[in-house]
Amino acid sequence: MLEQIKNIRPDIFNVSSVIDVLIIVMVLYWVVLLIKGTRAVQLIKGLIVLLVAMAISNWLKLYAVHWLLNQVITALLVALPVVFQPELRRALEKLGGGELFATSFPSLSEHDRTRAVTEIVRAVQIMSRERTGALIVLERNTGLEEYIDKGIKIEGILSAELLLNIFSPRSPLHDGAVIIRGSRIAAASCILPLTENNNGIFKELGTRHRAGIGISEVSDALVVIVSEETGSISLAVEGLLTQELKESDLINRLSGVLQPKPVRSLASFWRRK
Repeated sequence: MLEQIKNIRPDIFNVSSVIDVLIIVMVLYWVVLLIKGTRAVQLIKGLIVLLVAMAISNWLKLYAVHWLLNQVITALLVALPVVFQPELRRALEKLGGGELFATSFPSLSEHDRTRAVTEIVRAVQIMSRERTGALIVLERNTGLEEYIDKGIKIEGILSAELLLNIFSPRSPLHDGAVIIRGSRIAAASCILPLTENNNGIFKELGTRHRAGIGISEVSDALVVIVSEETGSISLAVEGLLTQELKESDLINRLSGVLQPKPVRSLASFWRRK
């Protein structure tokens, strides 16, 4: 037995330990990026408060309070898959081939991506000046077929003129969202889920903005929103809303997010960080 212990190579043990710790750090970092800006942050804060309260009650020998908190936390652990369903769904989608292996607008060339951005921005600028409300969803890696099926199929080539006609107040298709898939407008009058986030500025937003944020929370879609009241342009990405965008800002943001991301090696990942 002693000889077997002596034969253990400490360098292998150390390398394995370092790799083990690095994997854990990477997973934790990825989880933080995943939940950043979502309602999961507030839920985790609530869990931390309960854990701290349970530790304090144990230290102060408040046995009844400690028992009650222990039961509450046990029940919450069982309910976590339901509470964090949107976040878990997004995590599995990314892990299964969304962000890691696929690219944004995979079927489009750089020329087609540039043209798509140009046509969208041109239409949005005109609608902004004329105070025409619009909700434009750009499908990326997460499929939006369930929302396309509930709308009116268009399957038309993406152009500013077609977008302007769809969102014209006299058009029967102007209510709801337009979903763009690749270089084509897949459907119009699509009904999107509203965000459940009622914190801060989200309480003051209208249905169009709340729907744009909602679809960006359950998918990796980009959502361009034009306010009918003010004409301001907003962009929703992963549950975060950026308002009052100028033409150059919108072009840069759309082009940056839609740019294909090459798969990075582990070494390049750490050099970048």
